[in-house]
Amino acid sequence: MSNDYKQPEKRRKKIIDILRRNNTVLSGGEIAKIMGVTRQVIIKDIALLRAKGYDIIATPDGYTMKRQNGIRSIFAVKHTCKDIERELTIIVQNGGRIIDVVVEHPLYGELKGNLNIKTLEDVRRFMAKMQTSHAKPLLNLSEGVHLHTIEADSENTIQKIKEELEKADFLLH
Repeated sequence: MSNDYKQPEKRRKKIIDILRRNNTVLSGGEIAKIMGVTRQVIIKDIALLRAKGYDIIATPDGYTMKRQNGIRSIFAVKHTCKDIERELTIIVQNGGRIIDVVVEHPLYGELKGNLNIKTLEDVRRFMAKMQTSHAKPLLNLSEGVHLHTIEADSENTIQKIKEELEKADFLLH
């Protein structure tokens, strides 16, 4: 660890470099350890970098840079809390990556949660976190209606996901 990272501008440049080169989510603690600073310093740095326009996504597990690796489609769906795991599993098992969830709120307008779910292990972790945190999912604010941005490697994969969500009776018409 270099003392150079005690200087805010050098540290922030290094944070951008790390996030750009890393394809996974990194926690604030992990970045702090690399930089030799506290997690709170990293949280402040990330906030300032985002304010400067860097496409840094904050997920429940940490930070990543916004990148698009395929074709994206937005699906309007409706289901209850008990169907969340099934919905996410359908998408991932059919080759999709769940980028986010969006609901429409009568007071605040659009509310978005960054999910970044790519694997069945990600689904498992998300469900475990939902259980242990006792947090209510966004779909509770909209009677189960929500949007997902789904990314996949091809139009065929997007179509297959659509068909499977339709079979499960999750798609809105």
